[in-house]
Amino acid sequence: MSENNAKATPEKKDPEMKGWLLKWTNYIKGYQRRWFVLSNGVLSYYRNQAEINHTCRGTISLHGALIHTVDSCTFAISNGGTQTFHIKAGNEVERQSWVTALELAKAKAIRAMESEEEEEEETAQVVPSEELNTVVRDLTERLENLRTCYDLITKHGVALQRALSELETNDQEQLSSRTKIVNERATLFRITSNAMINACNDYLSTAETQGHKWSKMLLHEREQRQRLEDMVEQLAKQHTQLEHAAQLNVQQNKIMPRHGNSIMTVTSDDENEFFDAEENMCFGDELLQETVEEEPSTSNRDTVDRSSVNIPEPITLTPTNSIVLRKRRTRIPDKPNYPLNLWSFMKNCIGKELSKIPMPVNFNEPLSMLQRLGEDYEYAYLLDKAAQTNDKCEQLSYIAAFAITSYSTTRTSKPFNPLLGETYECDRTDDLGWRMIAEQVSHHPPMAAVHCEGRGWKCWQEFTMTSKFRGKYLQVIPLGNAYVEFTASGNKYTWHKVTTTVNNIIVGKLWVDHHGEMEMKGLKSAAGINARIKYIPYSYFSREQQRRVKGEVFDENKSVKWLLRGTWDTKIEIAKVVSANGTTENPLYKTSPFTTVWNRRLPEPDSDKYYGFTVLACQLNEHEENVAPTDSRLRPDQRLMEEGKWDESNVQKIRLEEKQRAKRRERESEAESAASAGRPYPPYESIWFTRQKEEGVESVVHIYNGRYWEHKRDQDWSICPDLY
Repeated sequence: MSENNAKATPEKKDPEMKGWLLKWTNYIKGYQRRWFVLSNGVLSYYRNQAEINHTCRGTISLHGALIHTVDSCTFAISNGGTQTFHIKAGNEVERQSWVTALELAKAKAIRAMESEEEEEEETAQVVPSEELNTVVRDLTERLENLRTCYDLITKHGVALQRALSELETNDQEQLSSRTKIVNERATLFRITSNAMINACNDYLSTAETQGHKWSKMLLHEREQRQRLEDMVEQLAKQHTQLEHAAQLNVQQNKIMPRHGNSIMTVTSDDENEFFDAEENMCFGDELLQETVEEEPSTSNRDTVDRSSVNIPEPITLTPTNSIVLRKRRTRIPDKPNYPLNLWSFMKNCIGKELSKIPMPVNFNEPLSMLQRLGEDYEYAYLLDKAAQTNDKCEQLSYIAAFAITSYSTTRTSKPFNPLLGETYECDRTDDLGWRMIAEQVSHHPPMAAVHCEGRGWKCWQEFTMTSKFRGKYLQVIPLGNAYVEFTASGNKYTWHKVTTTVNNIIVGKLWVDHHGEMEMKGLKSAAGINARIKYIPYSYFSREQQRRVKGEVFDENKSVKWLLRGTWDTKIEIAKVVSANGTTENPLYKTSPFTTVWNRRLPEPDSDKYYGFTVLACQLNEHEENVAPTDSRLRPDQRLMEEGKWDESNVQKIRLEEKQRAKRRERESEAESAASAGRPYPPYESIWFTRQKEEGVESVVHIYNGRYWEHKRDQDWSICPDLY
């Protein structure tokens, strides 16, 4: 294709291309002609070539990007988040050329970043004592050589000087003899001088090599020390502020009174305003009733009478019906006590992405991330309840409650990172009424795809995240959406998860908080229905209940129809809105009585001995026959950790990670060979999921292809890779 027509011009040395392509802009303008440039691991586009030096219209870094072929001429590239380019080439050959170049550039970008991280890690590491002793011994020997050379030069210099002083004579015979002696002395002086120069060069070379390395280490240690000092100073300031605020709170603690059936609010001008409260009235998100019910105490709040709160009866984990079901375990072996110096490990991890840190199993729990995602369905009876209602807004309120329950299993331990191609199945159709299949579908960025089928519904999600360790806390920002669709009505809904923060990484006891706003919206026949669920962040100075959530469900006309309230670790209540008054900033809702739709099932009292697992969590890694050879239950490092053999587990973990890196290098080498030969090289494709366009999002996502359970029935695992 000519320059006016989208011809790509690949460079020989680097995976660089440039040329005209068609990019999807919007539904009004459709595909528009843009000038694309692939250089240094970044894909950029411009309206024309003249803009290259001053106006870039958009870029995607290929490290962690997802590249997907849509049809013979179209492909899509996404950064794993919200940014996606939908691109159309002139023909299939041109499309394949671009896809091959992008895959090759992605592989080189990943390799370059890993090389930089390895160099930083090597620089940051403390020099082992053996290496330090060797270097010092080597420098000492070279210094001794210098001293020896100095002594020889001094000796031969004195001899040469004496020979020169004796050279003054008129006797030709003596002159000839003394000249010969001078030449010999000069030769010895020249030899020792050359030896001195060589010894100096050796010493200088060794000193410069080690000095550069030690200078970088010293700079790194200074930065780490400064960062630690800043951290301690900030902690001290926060501690002082906390003490001051606590003292002030004790002195000025005043509770706003309620006058009968009235509410007192404080306006922006600090004026008291009163108005009558109707029965079952909500101001914003607070419920007022003529008869105030006492909140159950912490010790018995999970054993509230079901008849009084109208909780949908969940499917029990240990059914007592006449059907003979598999007897499952209710706990795992106790966690052994393996001490670990946290700071010695964490000091080299500041600023790095979580997925790049080689964590020992001491920080883990004996479950993979795929199994942790399976815990999201512990309270799937809420989806069963949602499938039974015809009211779309009420249906979404149950879905919102279900989405909130996924945070009730929050723990501070870290799950195992799945290997590329690792899978996990959980078939609980006989007792819980659902079954799921999950697969690790991408390594850069780490991404898992999950599909679950229940009674009248199917739910799926693509889970990936970005994470950064900031010294005091670790913040995890989930990417990707979750979906649920109901078989009978065809109603479909989608939502995304909120931010998670792990606090007190260095000092104090670890604790986790979830915060942000979860947006949920209806698709297909439920289009126009949406909900906003707010996770209120923890605050030392807040008088509100901690871990609190509140939400509103809106109909097609943006009117609030249902309200939610509760906490993400205890219980959720919902109520239907009867009428609405007040202003947009301060709405006033009259509701029906709130109904508790979920109460958390607490772990056993001694569960802290086995990682704080619930009964369902204990059963997720239980050995099962006839699963795929890539199933998480078969991971040797994870199984050894569960059995308390942590040293052996660490050895196996390193072996599996090295095996995975070797496979990735092999694929990269094949991609480079294919690119140099001018032939296409297909990117990695998952086994049980297919990438395709999903309704409601711009990016391409992984959707279950429906083949896993057929292969399990036939016990045909020939397409599974060798992972373990």
